[in-house]
Amino acid sequence: MPDHPVDVRLVAVDMDGTLIGPDGRVPEGFWPLLEAMTKRGIVVVPASGRQYATLRALFGEAASQMGFIAENGTLVAYRDEVLATDTLAPEAATDLIGAARAAARERDLGAVLCGVRSAWIERTDARFHDEVAIYYRRLETVDDLLAVDDEALKISVYDVDSSAQAEPFFAPFRETHQVAVSGPHWIDVMNSGVHKGAGLERLRTRLGLEREQCVAFGDYHNDLQLLDAAGYSFAMADGHPDVLARARYIAPPSAEAGVVTVLEQLLA
Repeated sequence: MPDHPVDVRLVAVDMDGTLIGPDGRVPEGFWPLLEAMTKRGIVVVPASGRQYATLRALFGEAASQMGFIAENGTLVAYRDEVLATDTLAPEAATDLIGAARAAARERDLGAVLCGVRSAWIERTDARFHDEVAIYYRRLETVDDLLAVDDEALKISVYDVDSSAQAEPFFAPFRETHQVAVSGPHWIDVMNSGVHKGAGLERLRTRLGLEREQCVAFGDYHNDLQLLDAAGYSFAMADGHPDVLARARYIAPPSAEAGVVTVLEQLLA
């Protein structure tokens, strides 16, 4: 923990594996903290690979006073206004869908076209659909992803066994795009330079805040730039070693509501 008072004006928090613990729930202790921070004028910003619609639904009425960095930074919103979207070129989306289809011939995986209007899938089995539905509240099944009429924010790939083993199929896109391993089973591919950290910079500038007034929490590779963009960065104790090495401070594990523990101390 910092050994001095912190002028907290913005709190950016990753969701899965950070705020949300192994039980798949936001800790009960977070909700009164959210209310208290909002009353104090502190902007709370979920920063997630999840869909904007999914995040808004999770936070209910409080969402109208919050900021959101959704879809791993491809969509940024504040107080019900979408400030920015960053979409893939159609030919890039086509190439990525093709790469996912090729990988699926060797691995148990499926692709999600994460659009501005909805998320779209062509794999229909319940195991895949139910996993995707956790993160994408607006979700449509189609026969052919290449026929979808929507702008793609990113292409996400869910690998049943391991995202690390699926990653080599998408490594060639690293030269031109941001390839983020978002969790043990997820890979997100979006435009180069698009990530949660860029989303935080956009929000911070909009609100006229200094970097040292921002606190960020994360646990996995897609949180690295988010932590870099905040003056006070916390890695979850049960997070990836690369994240633990990058963060300025360490929070207790997500299973122990580490975000709540840190915020209670910072705001005391």
